[in-house]
Amino acid sequence: MSARPRQPPGRAGRLRLRRRLDAAQRGADLLERKLRLLLDRLRALEDTARAAEERWRALTAEAEEWLLKGVVIAGEGAVAEAAPAATGTLDVRWAALMGVRHPDGSHWTPPARDPGEALARTTALVHAETAYRDAVGAGAEYAVARTAAALLTEEATRTRQRVRALRRHWIPRLTAELAAADQALEQAEHEESVRRRWAAAETPHRR
Repeated sequence: MSARPRQPPGRAGRLRLRRRLDAAQRGADLLERKLRLLLDRLRALEDTARAAEERWRALTAEAEEWLLKGVVIAGEGAVAEAAPAATGTLDVRWAALMGVRHPDGSHWTPPARDPGEALARTTALVHAETAYRDAVGAGAEYAVARTAAALLTEEATRTRQRVRALRRHWIPRLTAELAAADQALEQAEHEESVRRRWAAAETPHRR
């Protein structure tokens, strides 16, 4: 049993191949544009993440230094007394880029201290509280940027693989098939032209 041809014979098959090749080329162009946008956004996110990480580490180190001074001056019990009873809130914004949903920012609201709550006994503990509040905000910014970068990196990897498959495999294959179809069609038309000339030459003799 003979194998079924991939394309219809003649001009119909050539037209279908041409359309498939055009679609593959347009798809590769669109994917490359998507990849450029993803990589541009990734570079910005990596810059943001680096800056946020540096700030987070610096603030954490500062807060720990002030905390240690406060403990030395006022004792560990003063730390528990200075901590506010309320808790802070962290809201994360989400966005989408080229179909990829990712965190796009955060808003950190530190805990509010009730008017009746005791204040920190020492200046060191006041500085420690402020630095820890700022460190949480910087840490959230860092986490948002790193998470978004990870999600966009995964999509960029998938997009790059799809572009490579189109450019290195699918488009060359369709191009080769179209060239073969063009050659076959040209050969068929040439043979048909020869047959018509022969038929025209034989017609007077038959009369």
